[in-house]
Amino acid sequence: MVTHGMERYKRMVVHAWLEAVSKQYPMPHAALVRLGQHVSQCEQTHSGEIRIYIETALPWATLKQNLPTRDLSRQRAIDIFSSQRVWDTAQNNGVLIYLLLAERSIEIIADRGLSERVKPVVWQKMVTRLSDACREGAIEAGLVRTVSEVSALLGQYFSLAQGELNPNELPDFPALGD
Repeated sequence: MVTHGMERYKRMVVHAWLEAVSKQYPMPHAALVRLGQHVSQCEQTHSGEIRIYIETALPWATLKQNLPTRDLSRQRAIDIFSSQRVWDTAQNNGVLIYLLLAERSIEIIADRGLSERVKPVVWQKMVTRLSDACREGAIEAGLVRTVSEVSALLGQYFSLAQGELNPNELPDFPALGD
């Protein structure tokens, strides 16, 4: 049986090692460009904003917290949701797709304008499909699908009127953790 203290120590070592050795992008630059273009294209049909954030390992300040890994990942995604200003869209309809590679953890966080309309099970199914794609080594394809699914929901609830444009309140290019 692994104690919480041993789990925490192991987690800190893994994250420190990954942070030290992973000075390269977690995906090829061309894939990140394609993802950014896909986000931009999807956002032409609704007023929502989609932000992808990929992080190899958690920062030391987060790792020091004495929380289970699942809680750390969720809290980190919420922190990113805030720091990337996904919550700050005009119609409260921003969505963060967060990947923490060290823990193989995925979080989708939607602002209140969309989250109050979509049942949690819908988000969980998206996370499961993206997790399966990542496990199969198809991170880019999984993210494209997830962006398309999020966009479909945004289009359902926040579609643009004919001739209306989305002012693009957030960058489309995926953000990478430090």
